Amino acid sequence: MAVRIDKKIKGYAVVTPEDKAKPAATQADSVPRADAGAELPSADVIQMHERIERPEVLVGSTYKIKSPLVEHAMYVTINDIVLNQGSEHEQRRPFEIFINSKSMEHFQWIVALTRIMSAVFRKGGDVTFLVEEMKAVFDPKGGYFKAGGVYMPSLVAELGSIVEDHLKSIGMIHDPEMSPERRALIAEKRAAFESRSKKKREPASPVEPTHGRLGQDRDTESVAVTGEGASFPPSATMCHKCSTKAVVIMDGCATCLNCGYSKCG
Repeated sequence: MAVRIDKKIKGYAVVTPEDKAKPAATQADSVPRADAGAELPSADVIQMHERIERPEVLVGSTYKIKSPLVEHAMYVTINDIVLNQGSEHEQRRPFEIFINSKSMEHFQWIVALTRIMSAVFRKGGDVTFLVEEMKAVFDPKGGYFKAGGVYMPSLVAELGSIVEDHLKSIGMIHDPEMSPERRALIAEKRAAFESRSKKKREPASPVEPTHGRLGQDRDTESVAVTGEGASFPPSATMCHKCSTKAVVIMDGCATCLNCGYSKCG
């Protein structure tokens, strides 16, 4: 029986009697394989996405910002949602952020910023890019030093720093640990600076009650402890590597007592 071909032939192959017997066996094997693939165990892991509904209760943390740019303190609350609770895939992800303060001068842009950030949190994926974007915002009027001598270029940058600390606490950002050698170097530099400061204060023996006490206080002020648990002197300058006011001159070279950076290597 002749078969008329209306379409253009793009290729051909010769079918042998042995090939005719193969399709039946192949088809018989293909069905169990498909069924076996469907029966394979798969982990039902829930990832963060914008279709997840907000639970009745969320866990979170509240951070306080006391900036010289605003009269009243600002309180930043970041709430997290717990995904895959009770399983080996359990993880916390930021879900929403709120900022509250008595100062109303920044109310408009604060509401806009928190709504956009909350939308990005609920979108899911890698939300750590918000940290770098916010910390790169500079105030044209100038920044400020917060407690501990850390320089903040703007109020938005400090908000980004708080978001960074929160993401570190829930495991989304991993802070690289400092090597033991660098820690030992920083401890050595601090000990050398403190011993040198003590030697400078020793000759100041208060013979005259008033002038001697003032002179001693002036020397003590140059090595006083500042910040929250940090022993950086007030006379220190800002480090361009860690943005902390902890750079002192030691042996004719500027050395950071916080991260160990030195211009002399």
